[in-house]
Amino acid sequence: MSPAASPAGGPTRYDVGRDDLARLLHDQPRYRLDQVWEGLHRRALAPADISNLPSALRERLESELPPALSPVTESTSDGGETVKFLWRLCDGATVETVLMHYPAHSDTAARTTVCVSSQAGCAMACSFCATGQAGFERHLSAGEIVEQVIRAQQRANRHPDGPRRVSNVVFMGMGEPLANLDPVWAAVRRLHDDVGIGARKLTISTVGLVPGIDRLAAADLPVGLAVSLHAADDDLRNQLVPVNRRWPIAELTAACHRYIAATGRRVSFEWALISGVNDRWSDADRLAELARSLRAHVNLIPLNPTPGYPVQGSSRNRVHAFARRLSAAGITTTIRDTRGSDIDAACGQLRAGHTATALAPPRRR
Repeated sequence: MSPAASPAGGPTRYDVGRDDLARLLHDQPRYRLDQVWEGLHRRALAPADISNLPSALRERLESELPPALSPVTESTSDGGETVKFLWRLCDGATVETVLMHYPAHSDTAARTTVCVSSQAGCAMACSFCATGQAGFERHLSAGEIVEQVIRAQQRANRHPDGPRRVSNVVFMGMGEPLANLDPVWAAVRRLHDDVGIGARKLTISTVGLVPGIDRLAAADLPVGLAVSLHAADDDLRNQLVPVNRRWPIAELTAACHRYIAATGRRVSFEWALISGVNDRWSDADRLAELARSLRAHVNLIPLNPTPGYPVQGSSRNRVHAFARRLSAAGITTTIRDTRGSDIDAACGQLRAGHTATALAPPRRR
């Protein structure tokens, strides 16, 4: 897709490549290119704040390289450790980004994660997801994706306890990343090569677009893959995740096997637990069998409420019992913290102010 354009018609800040920036700086000493590029990416600075540049050049860059994202609202939760941003893009589309700070534990280091959107809206129509209920508007450009991380990093620099460095990026916000893979991969390369985030700290989520998984398997960076599974039998998954009708579970798992063989990375299965729908022992046993065949990690997500899906998430007791059953079957299982559910920032809740279309709950046979 073509780069995002500013209201003035020119490219926005992070849709300018290094060669384009070099042409923009044709009248400057050669070392200015490195100073500007590093300032924008590695240091996450706006042009006005790149202090080793002359003030006239800073003013010029602010004018000629405007941001793609204009802040609309910022909401906080979890004592300020979760921040949701609503951004307006140059054409009026809106997207959301979530910044999450996690403390260190006995088995994990402290980390700061940014959940980015890859599309405005989503065409996948997963029944329990607010973004899917709202429908699809357009793809995001690579620069619009990268800028979400940069703006989140700028916010993390203002943490009350001192600056925090973004350590992880997950493509789990609005949209299906593999349906917009060229810009998503360009953003991954920029985040890895120029922002400095390691490939193993970058995770792309998908509802199961098999051609996209195969492209990831053949790519030159071993990023993480998270599959939004939610059901381990085709009948139920067809209802929860309609793309399963195109690529059913057998084809999806075969693609995951190919990805693992090519990258050496473990696949994660995301499973939103819905009361009476996919939280039965038979569901756990099918999931365990599938995860065991791939040595996959399972992330259990208590379903977060959305306005267009009149079904409740599984109870806390059921979630933990489901996790214990998987663990007893030898499956590495975690229960995801429902960060930011009170500000509609948790999994499945992002919709950027769009009106959700009410969807019927699935029927178990």
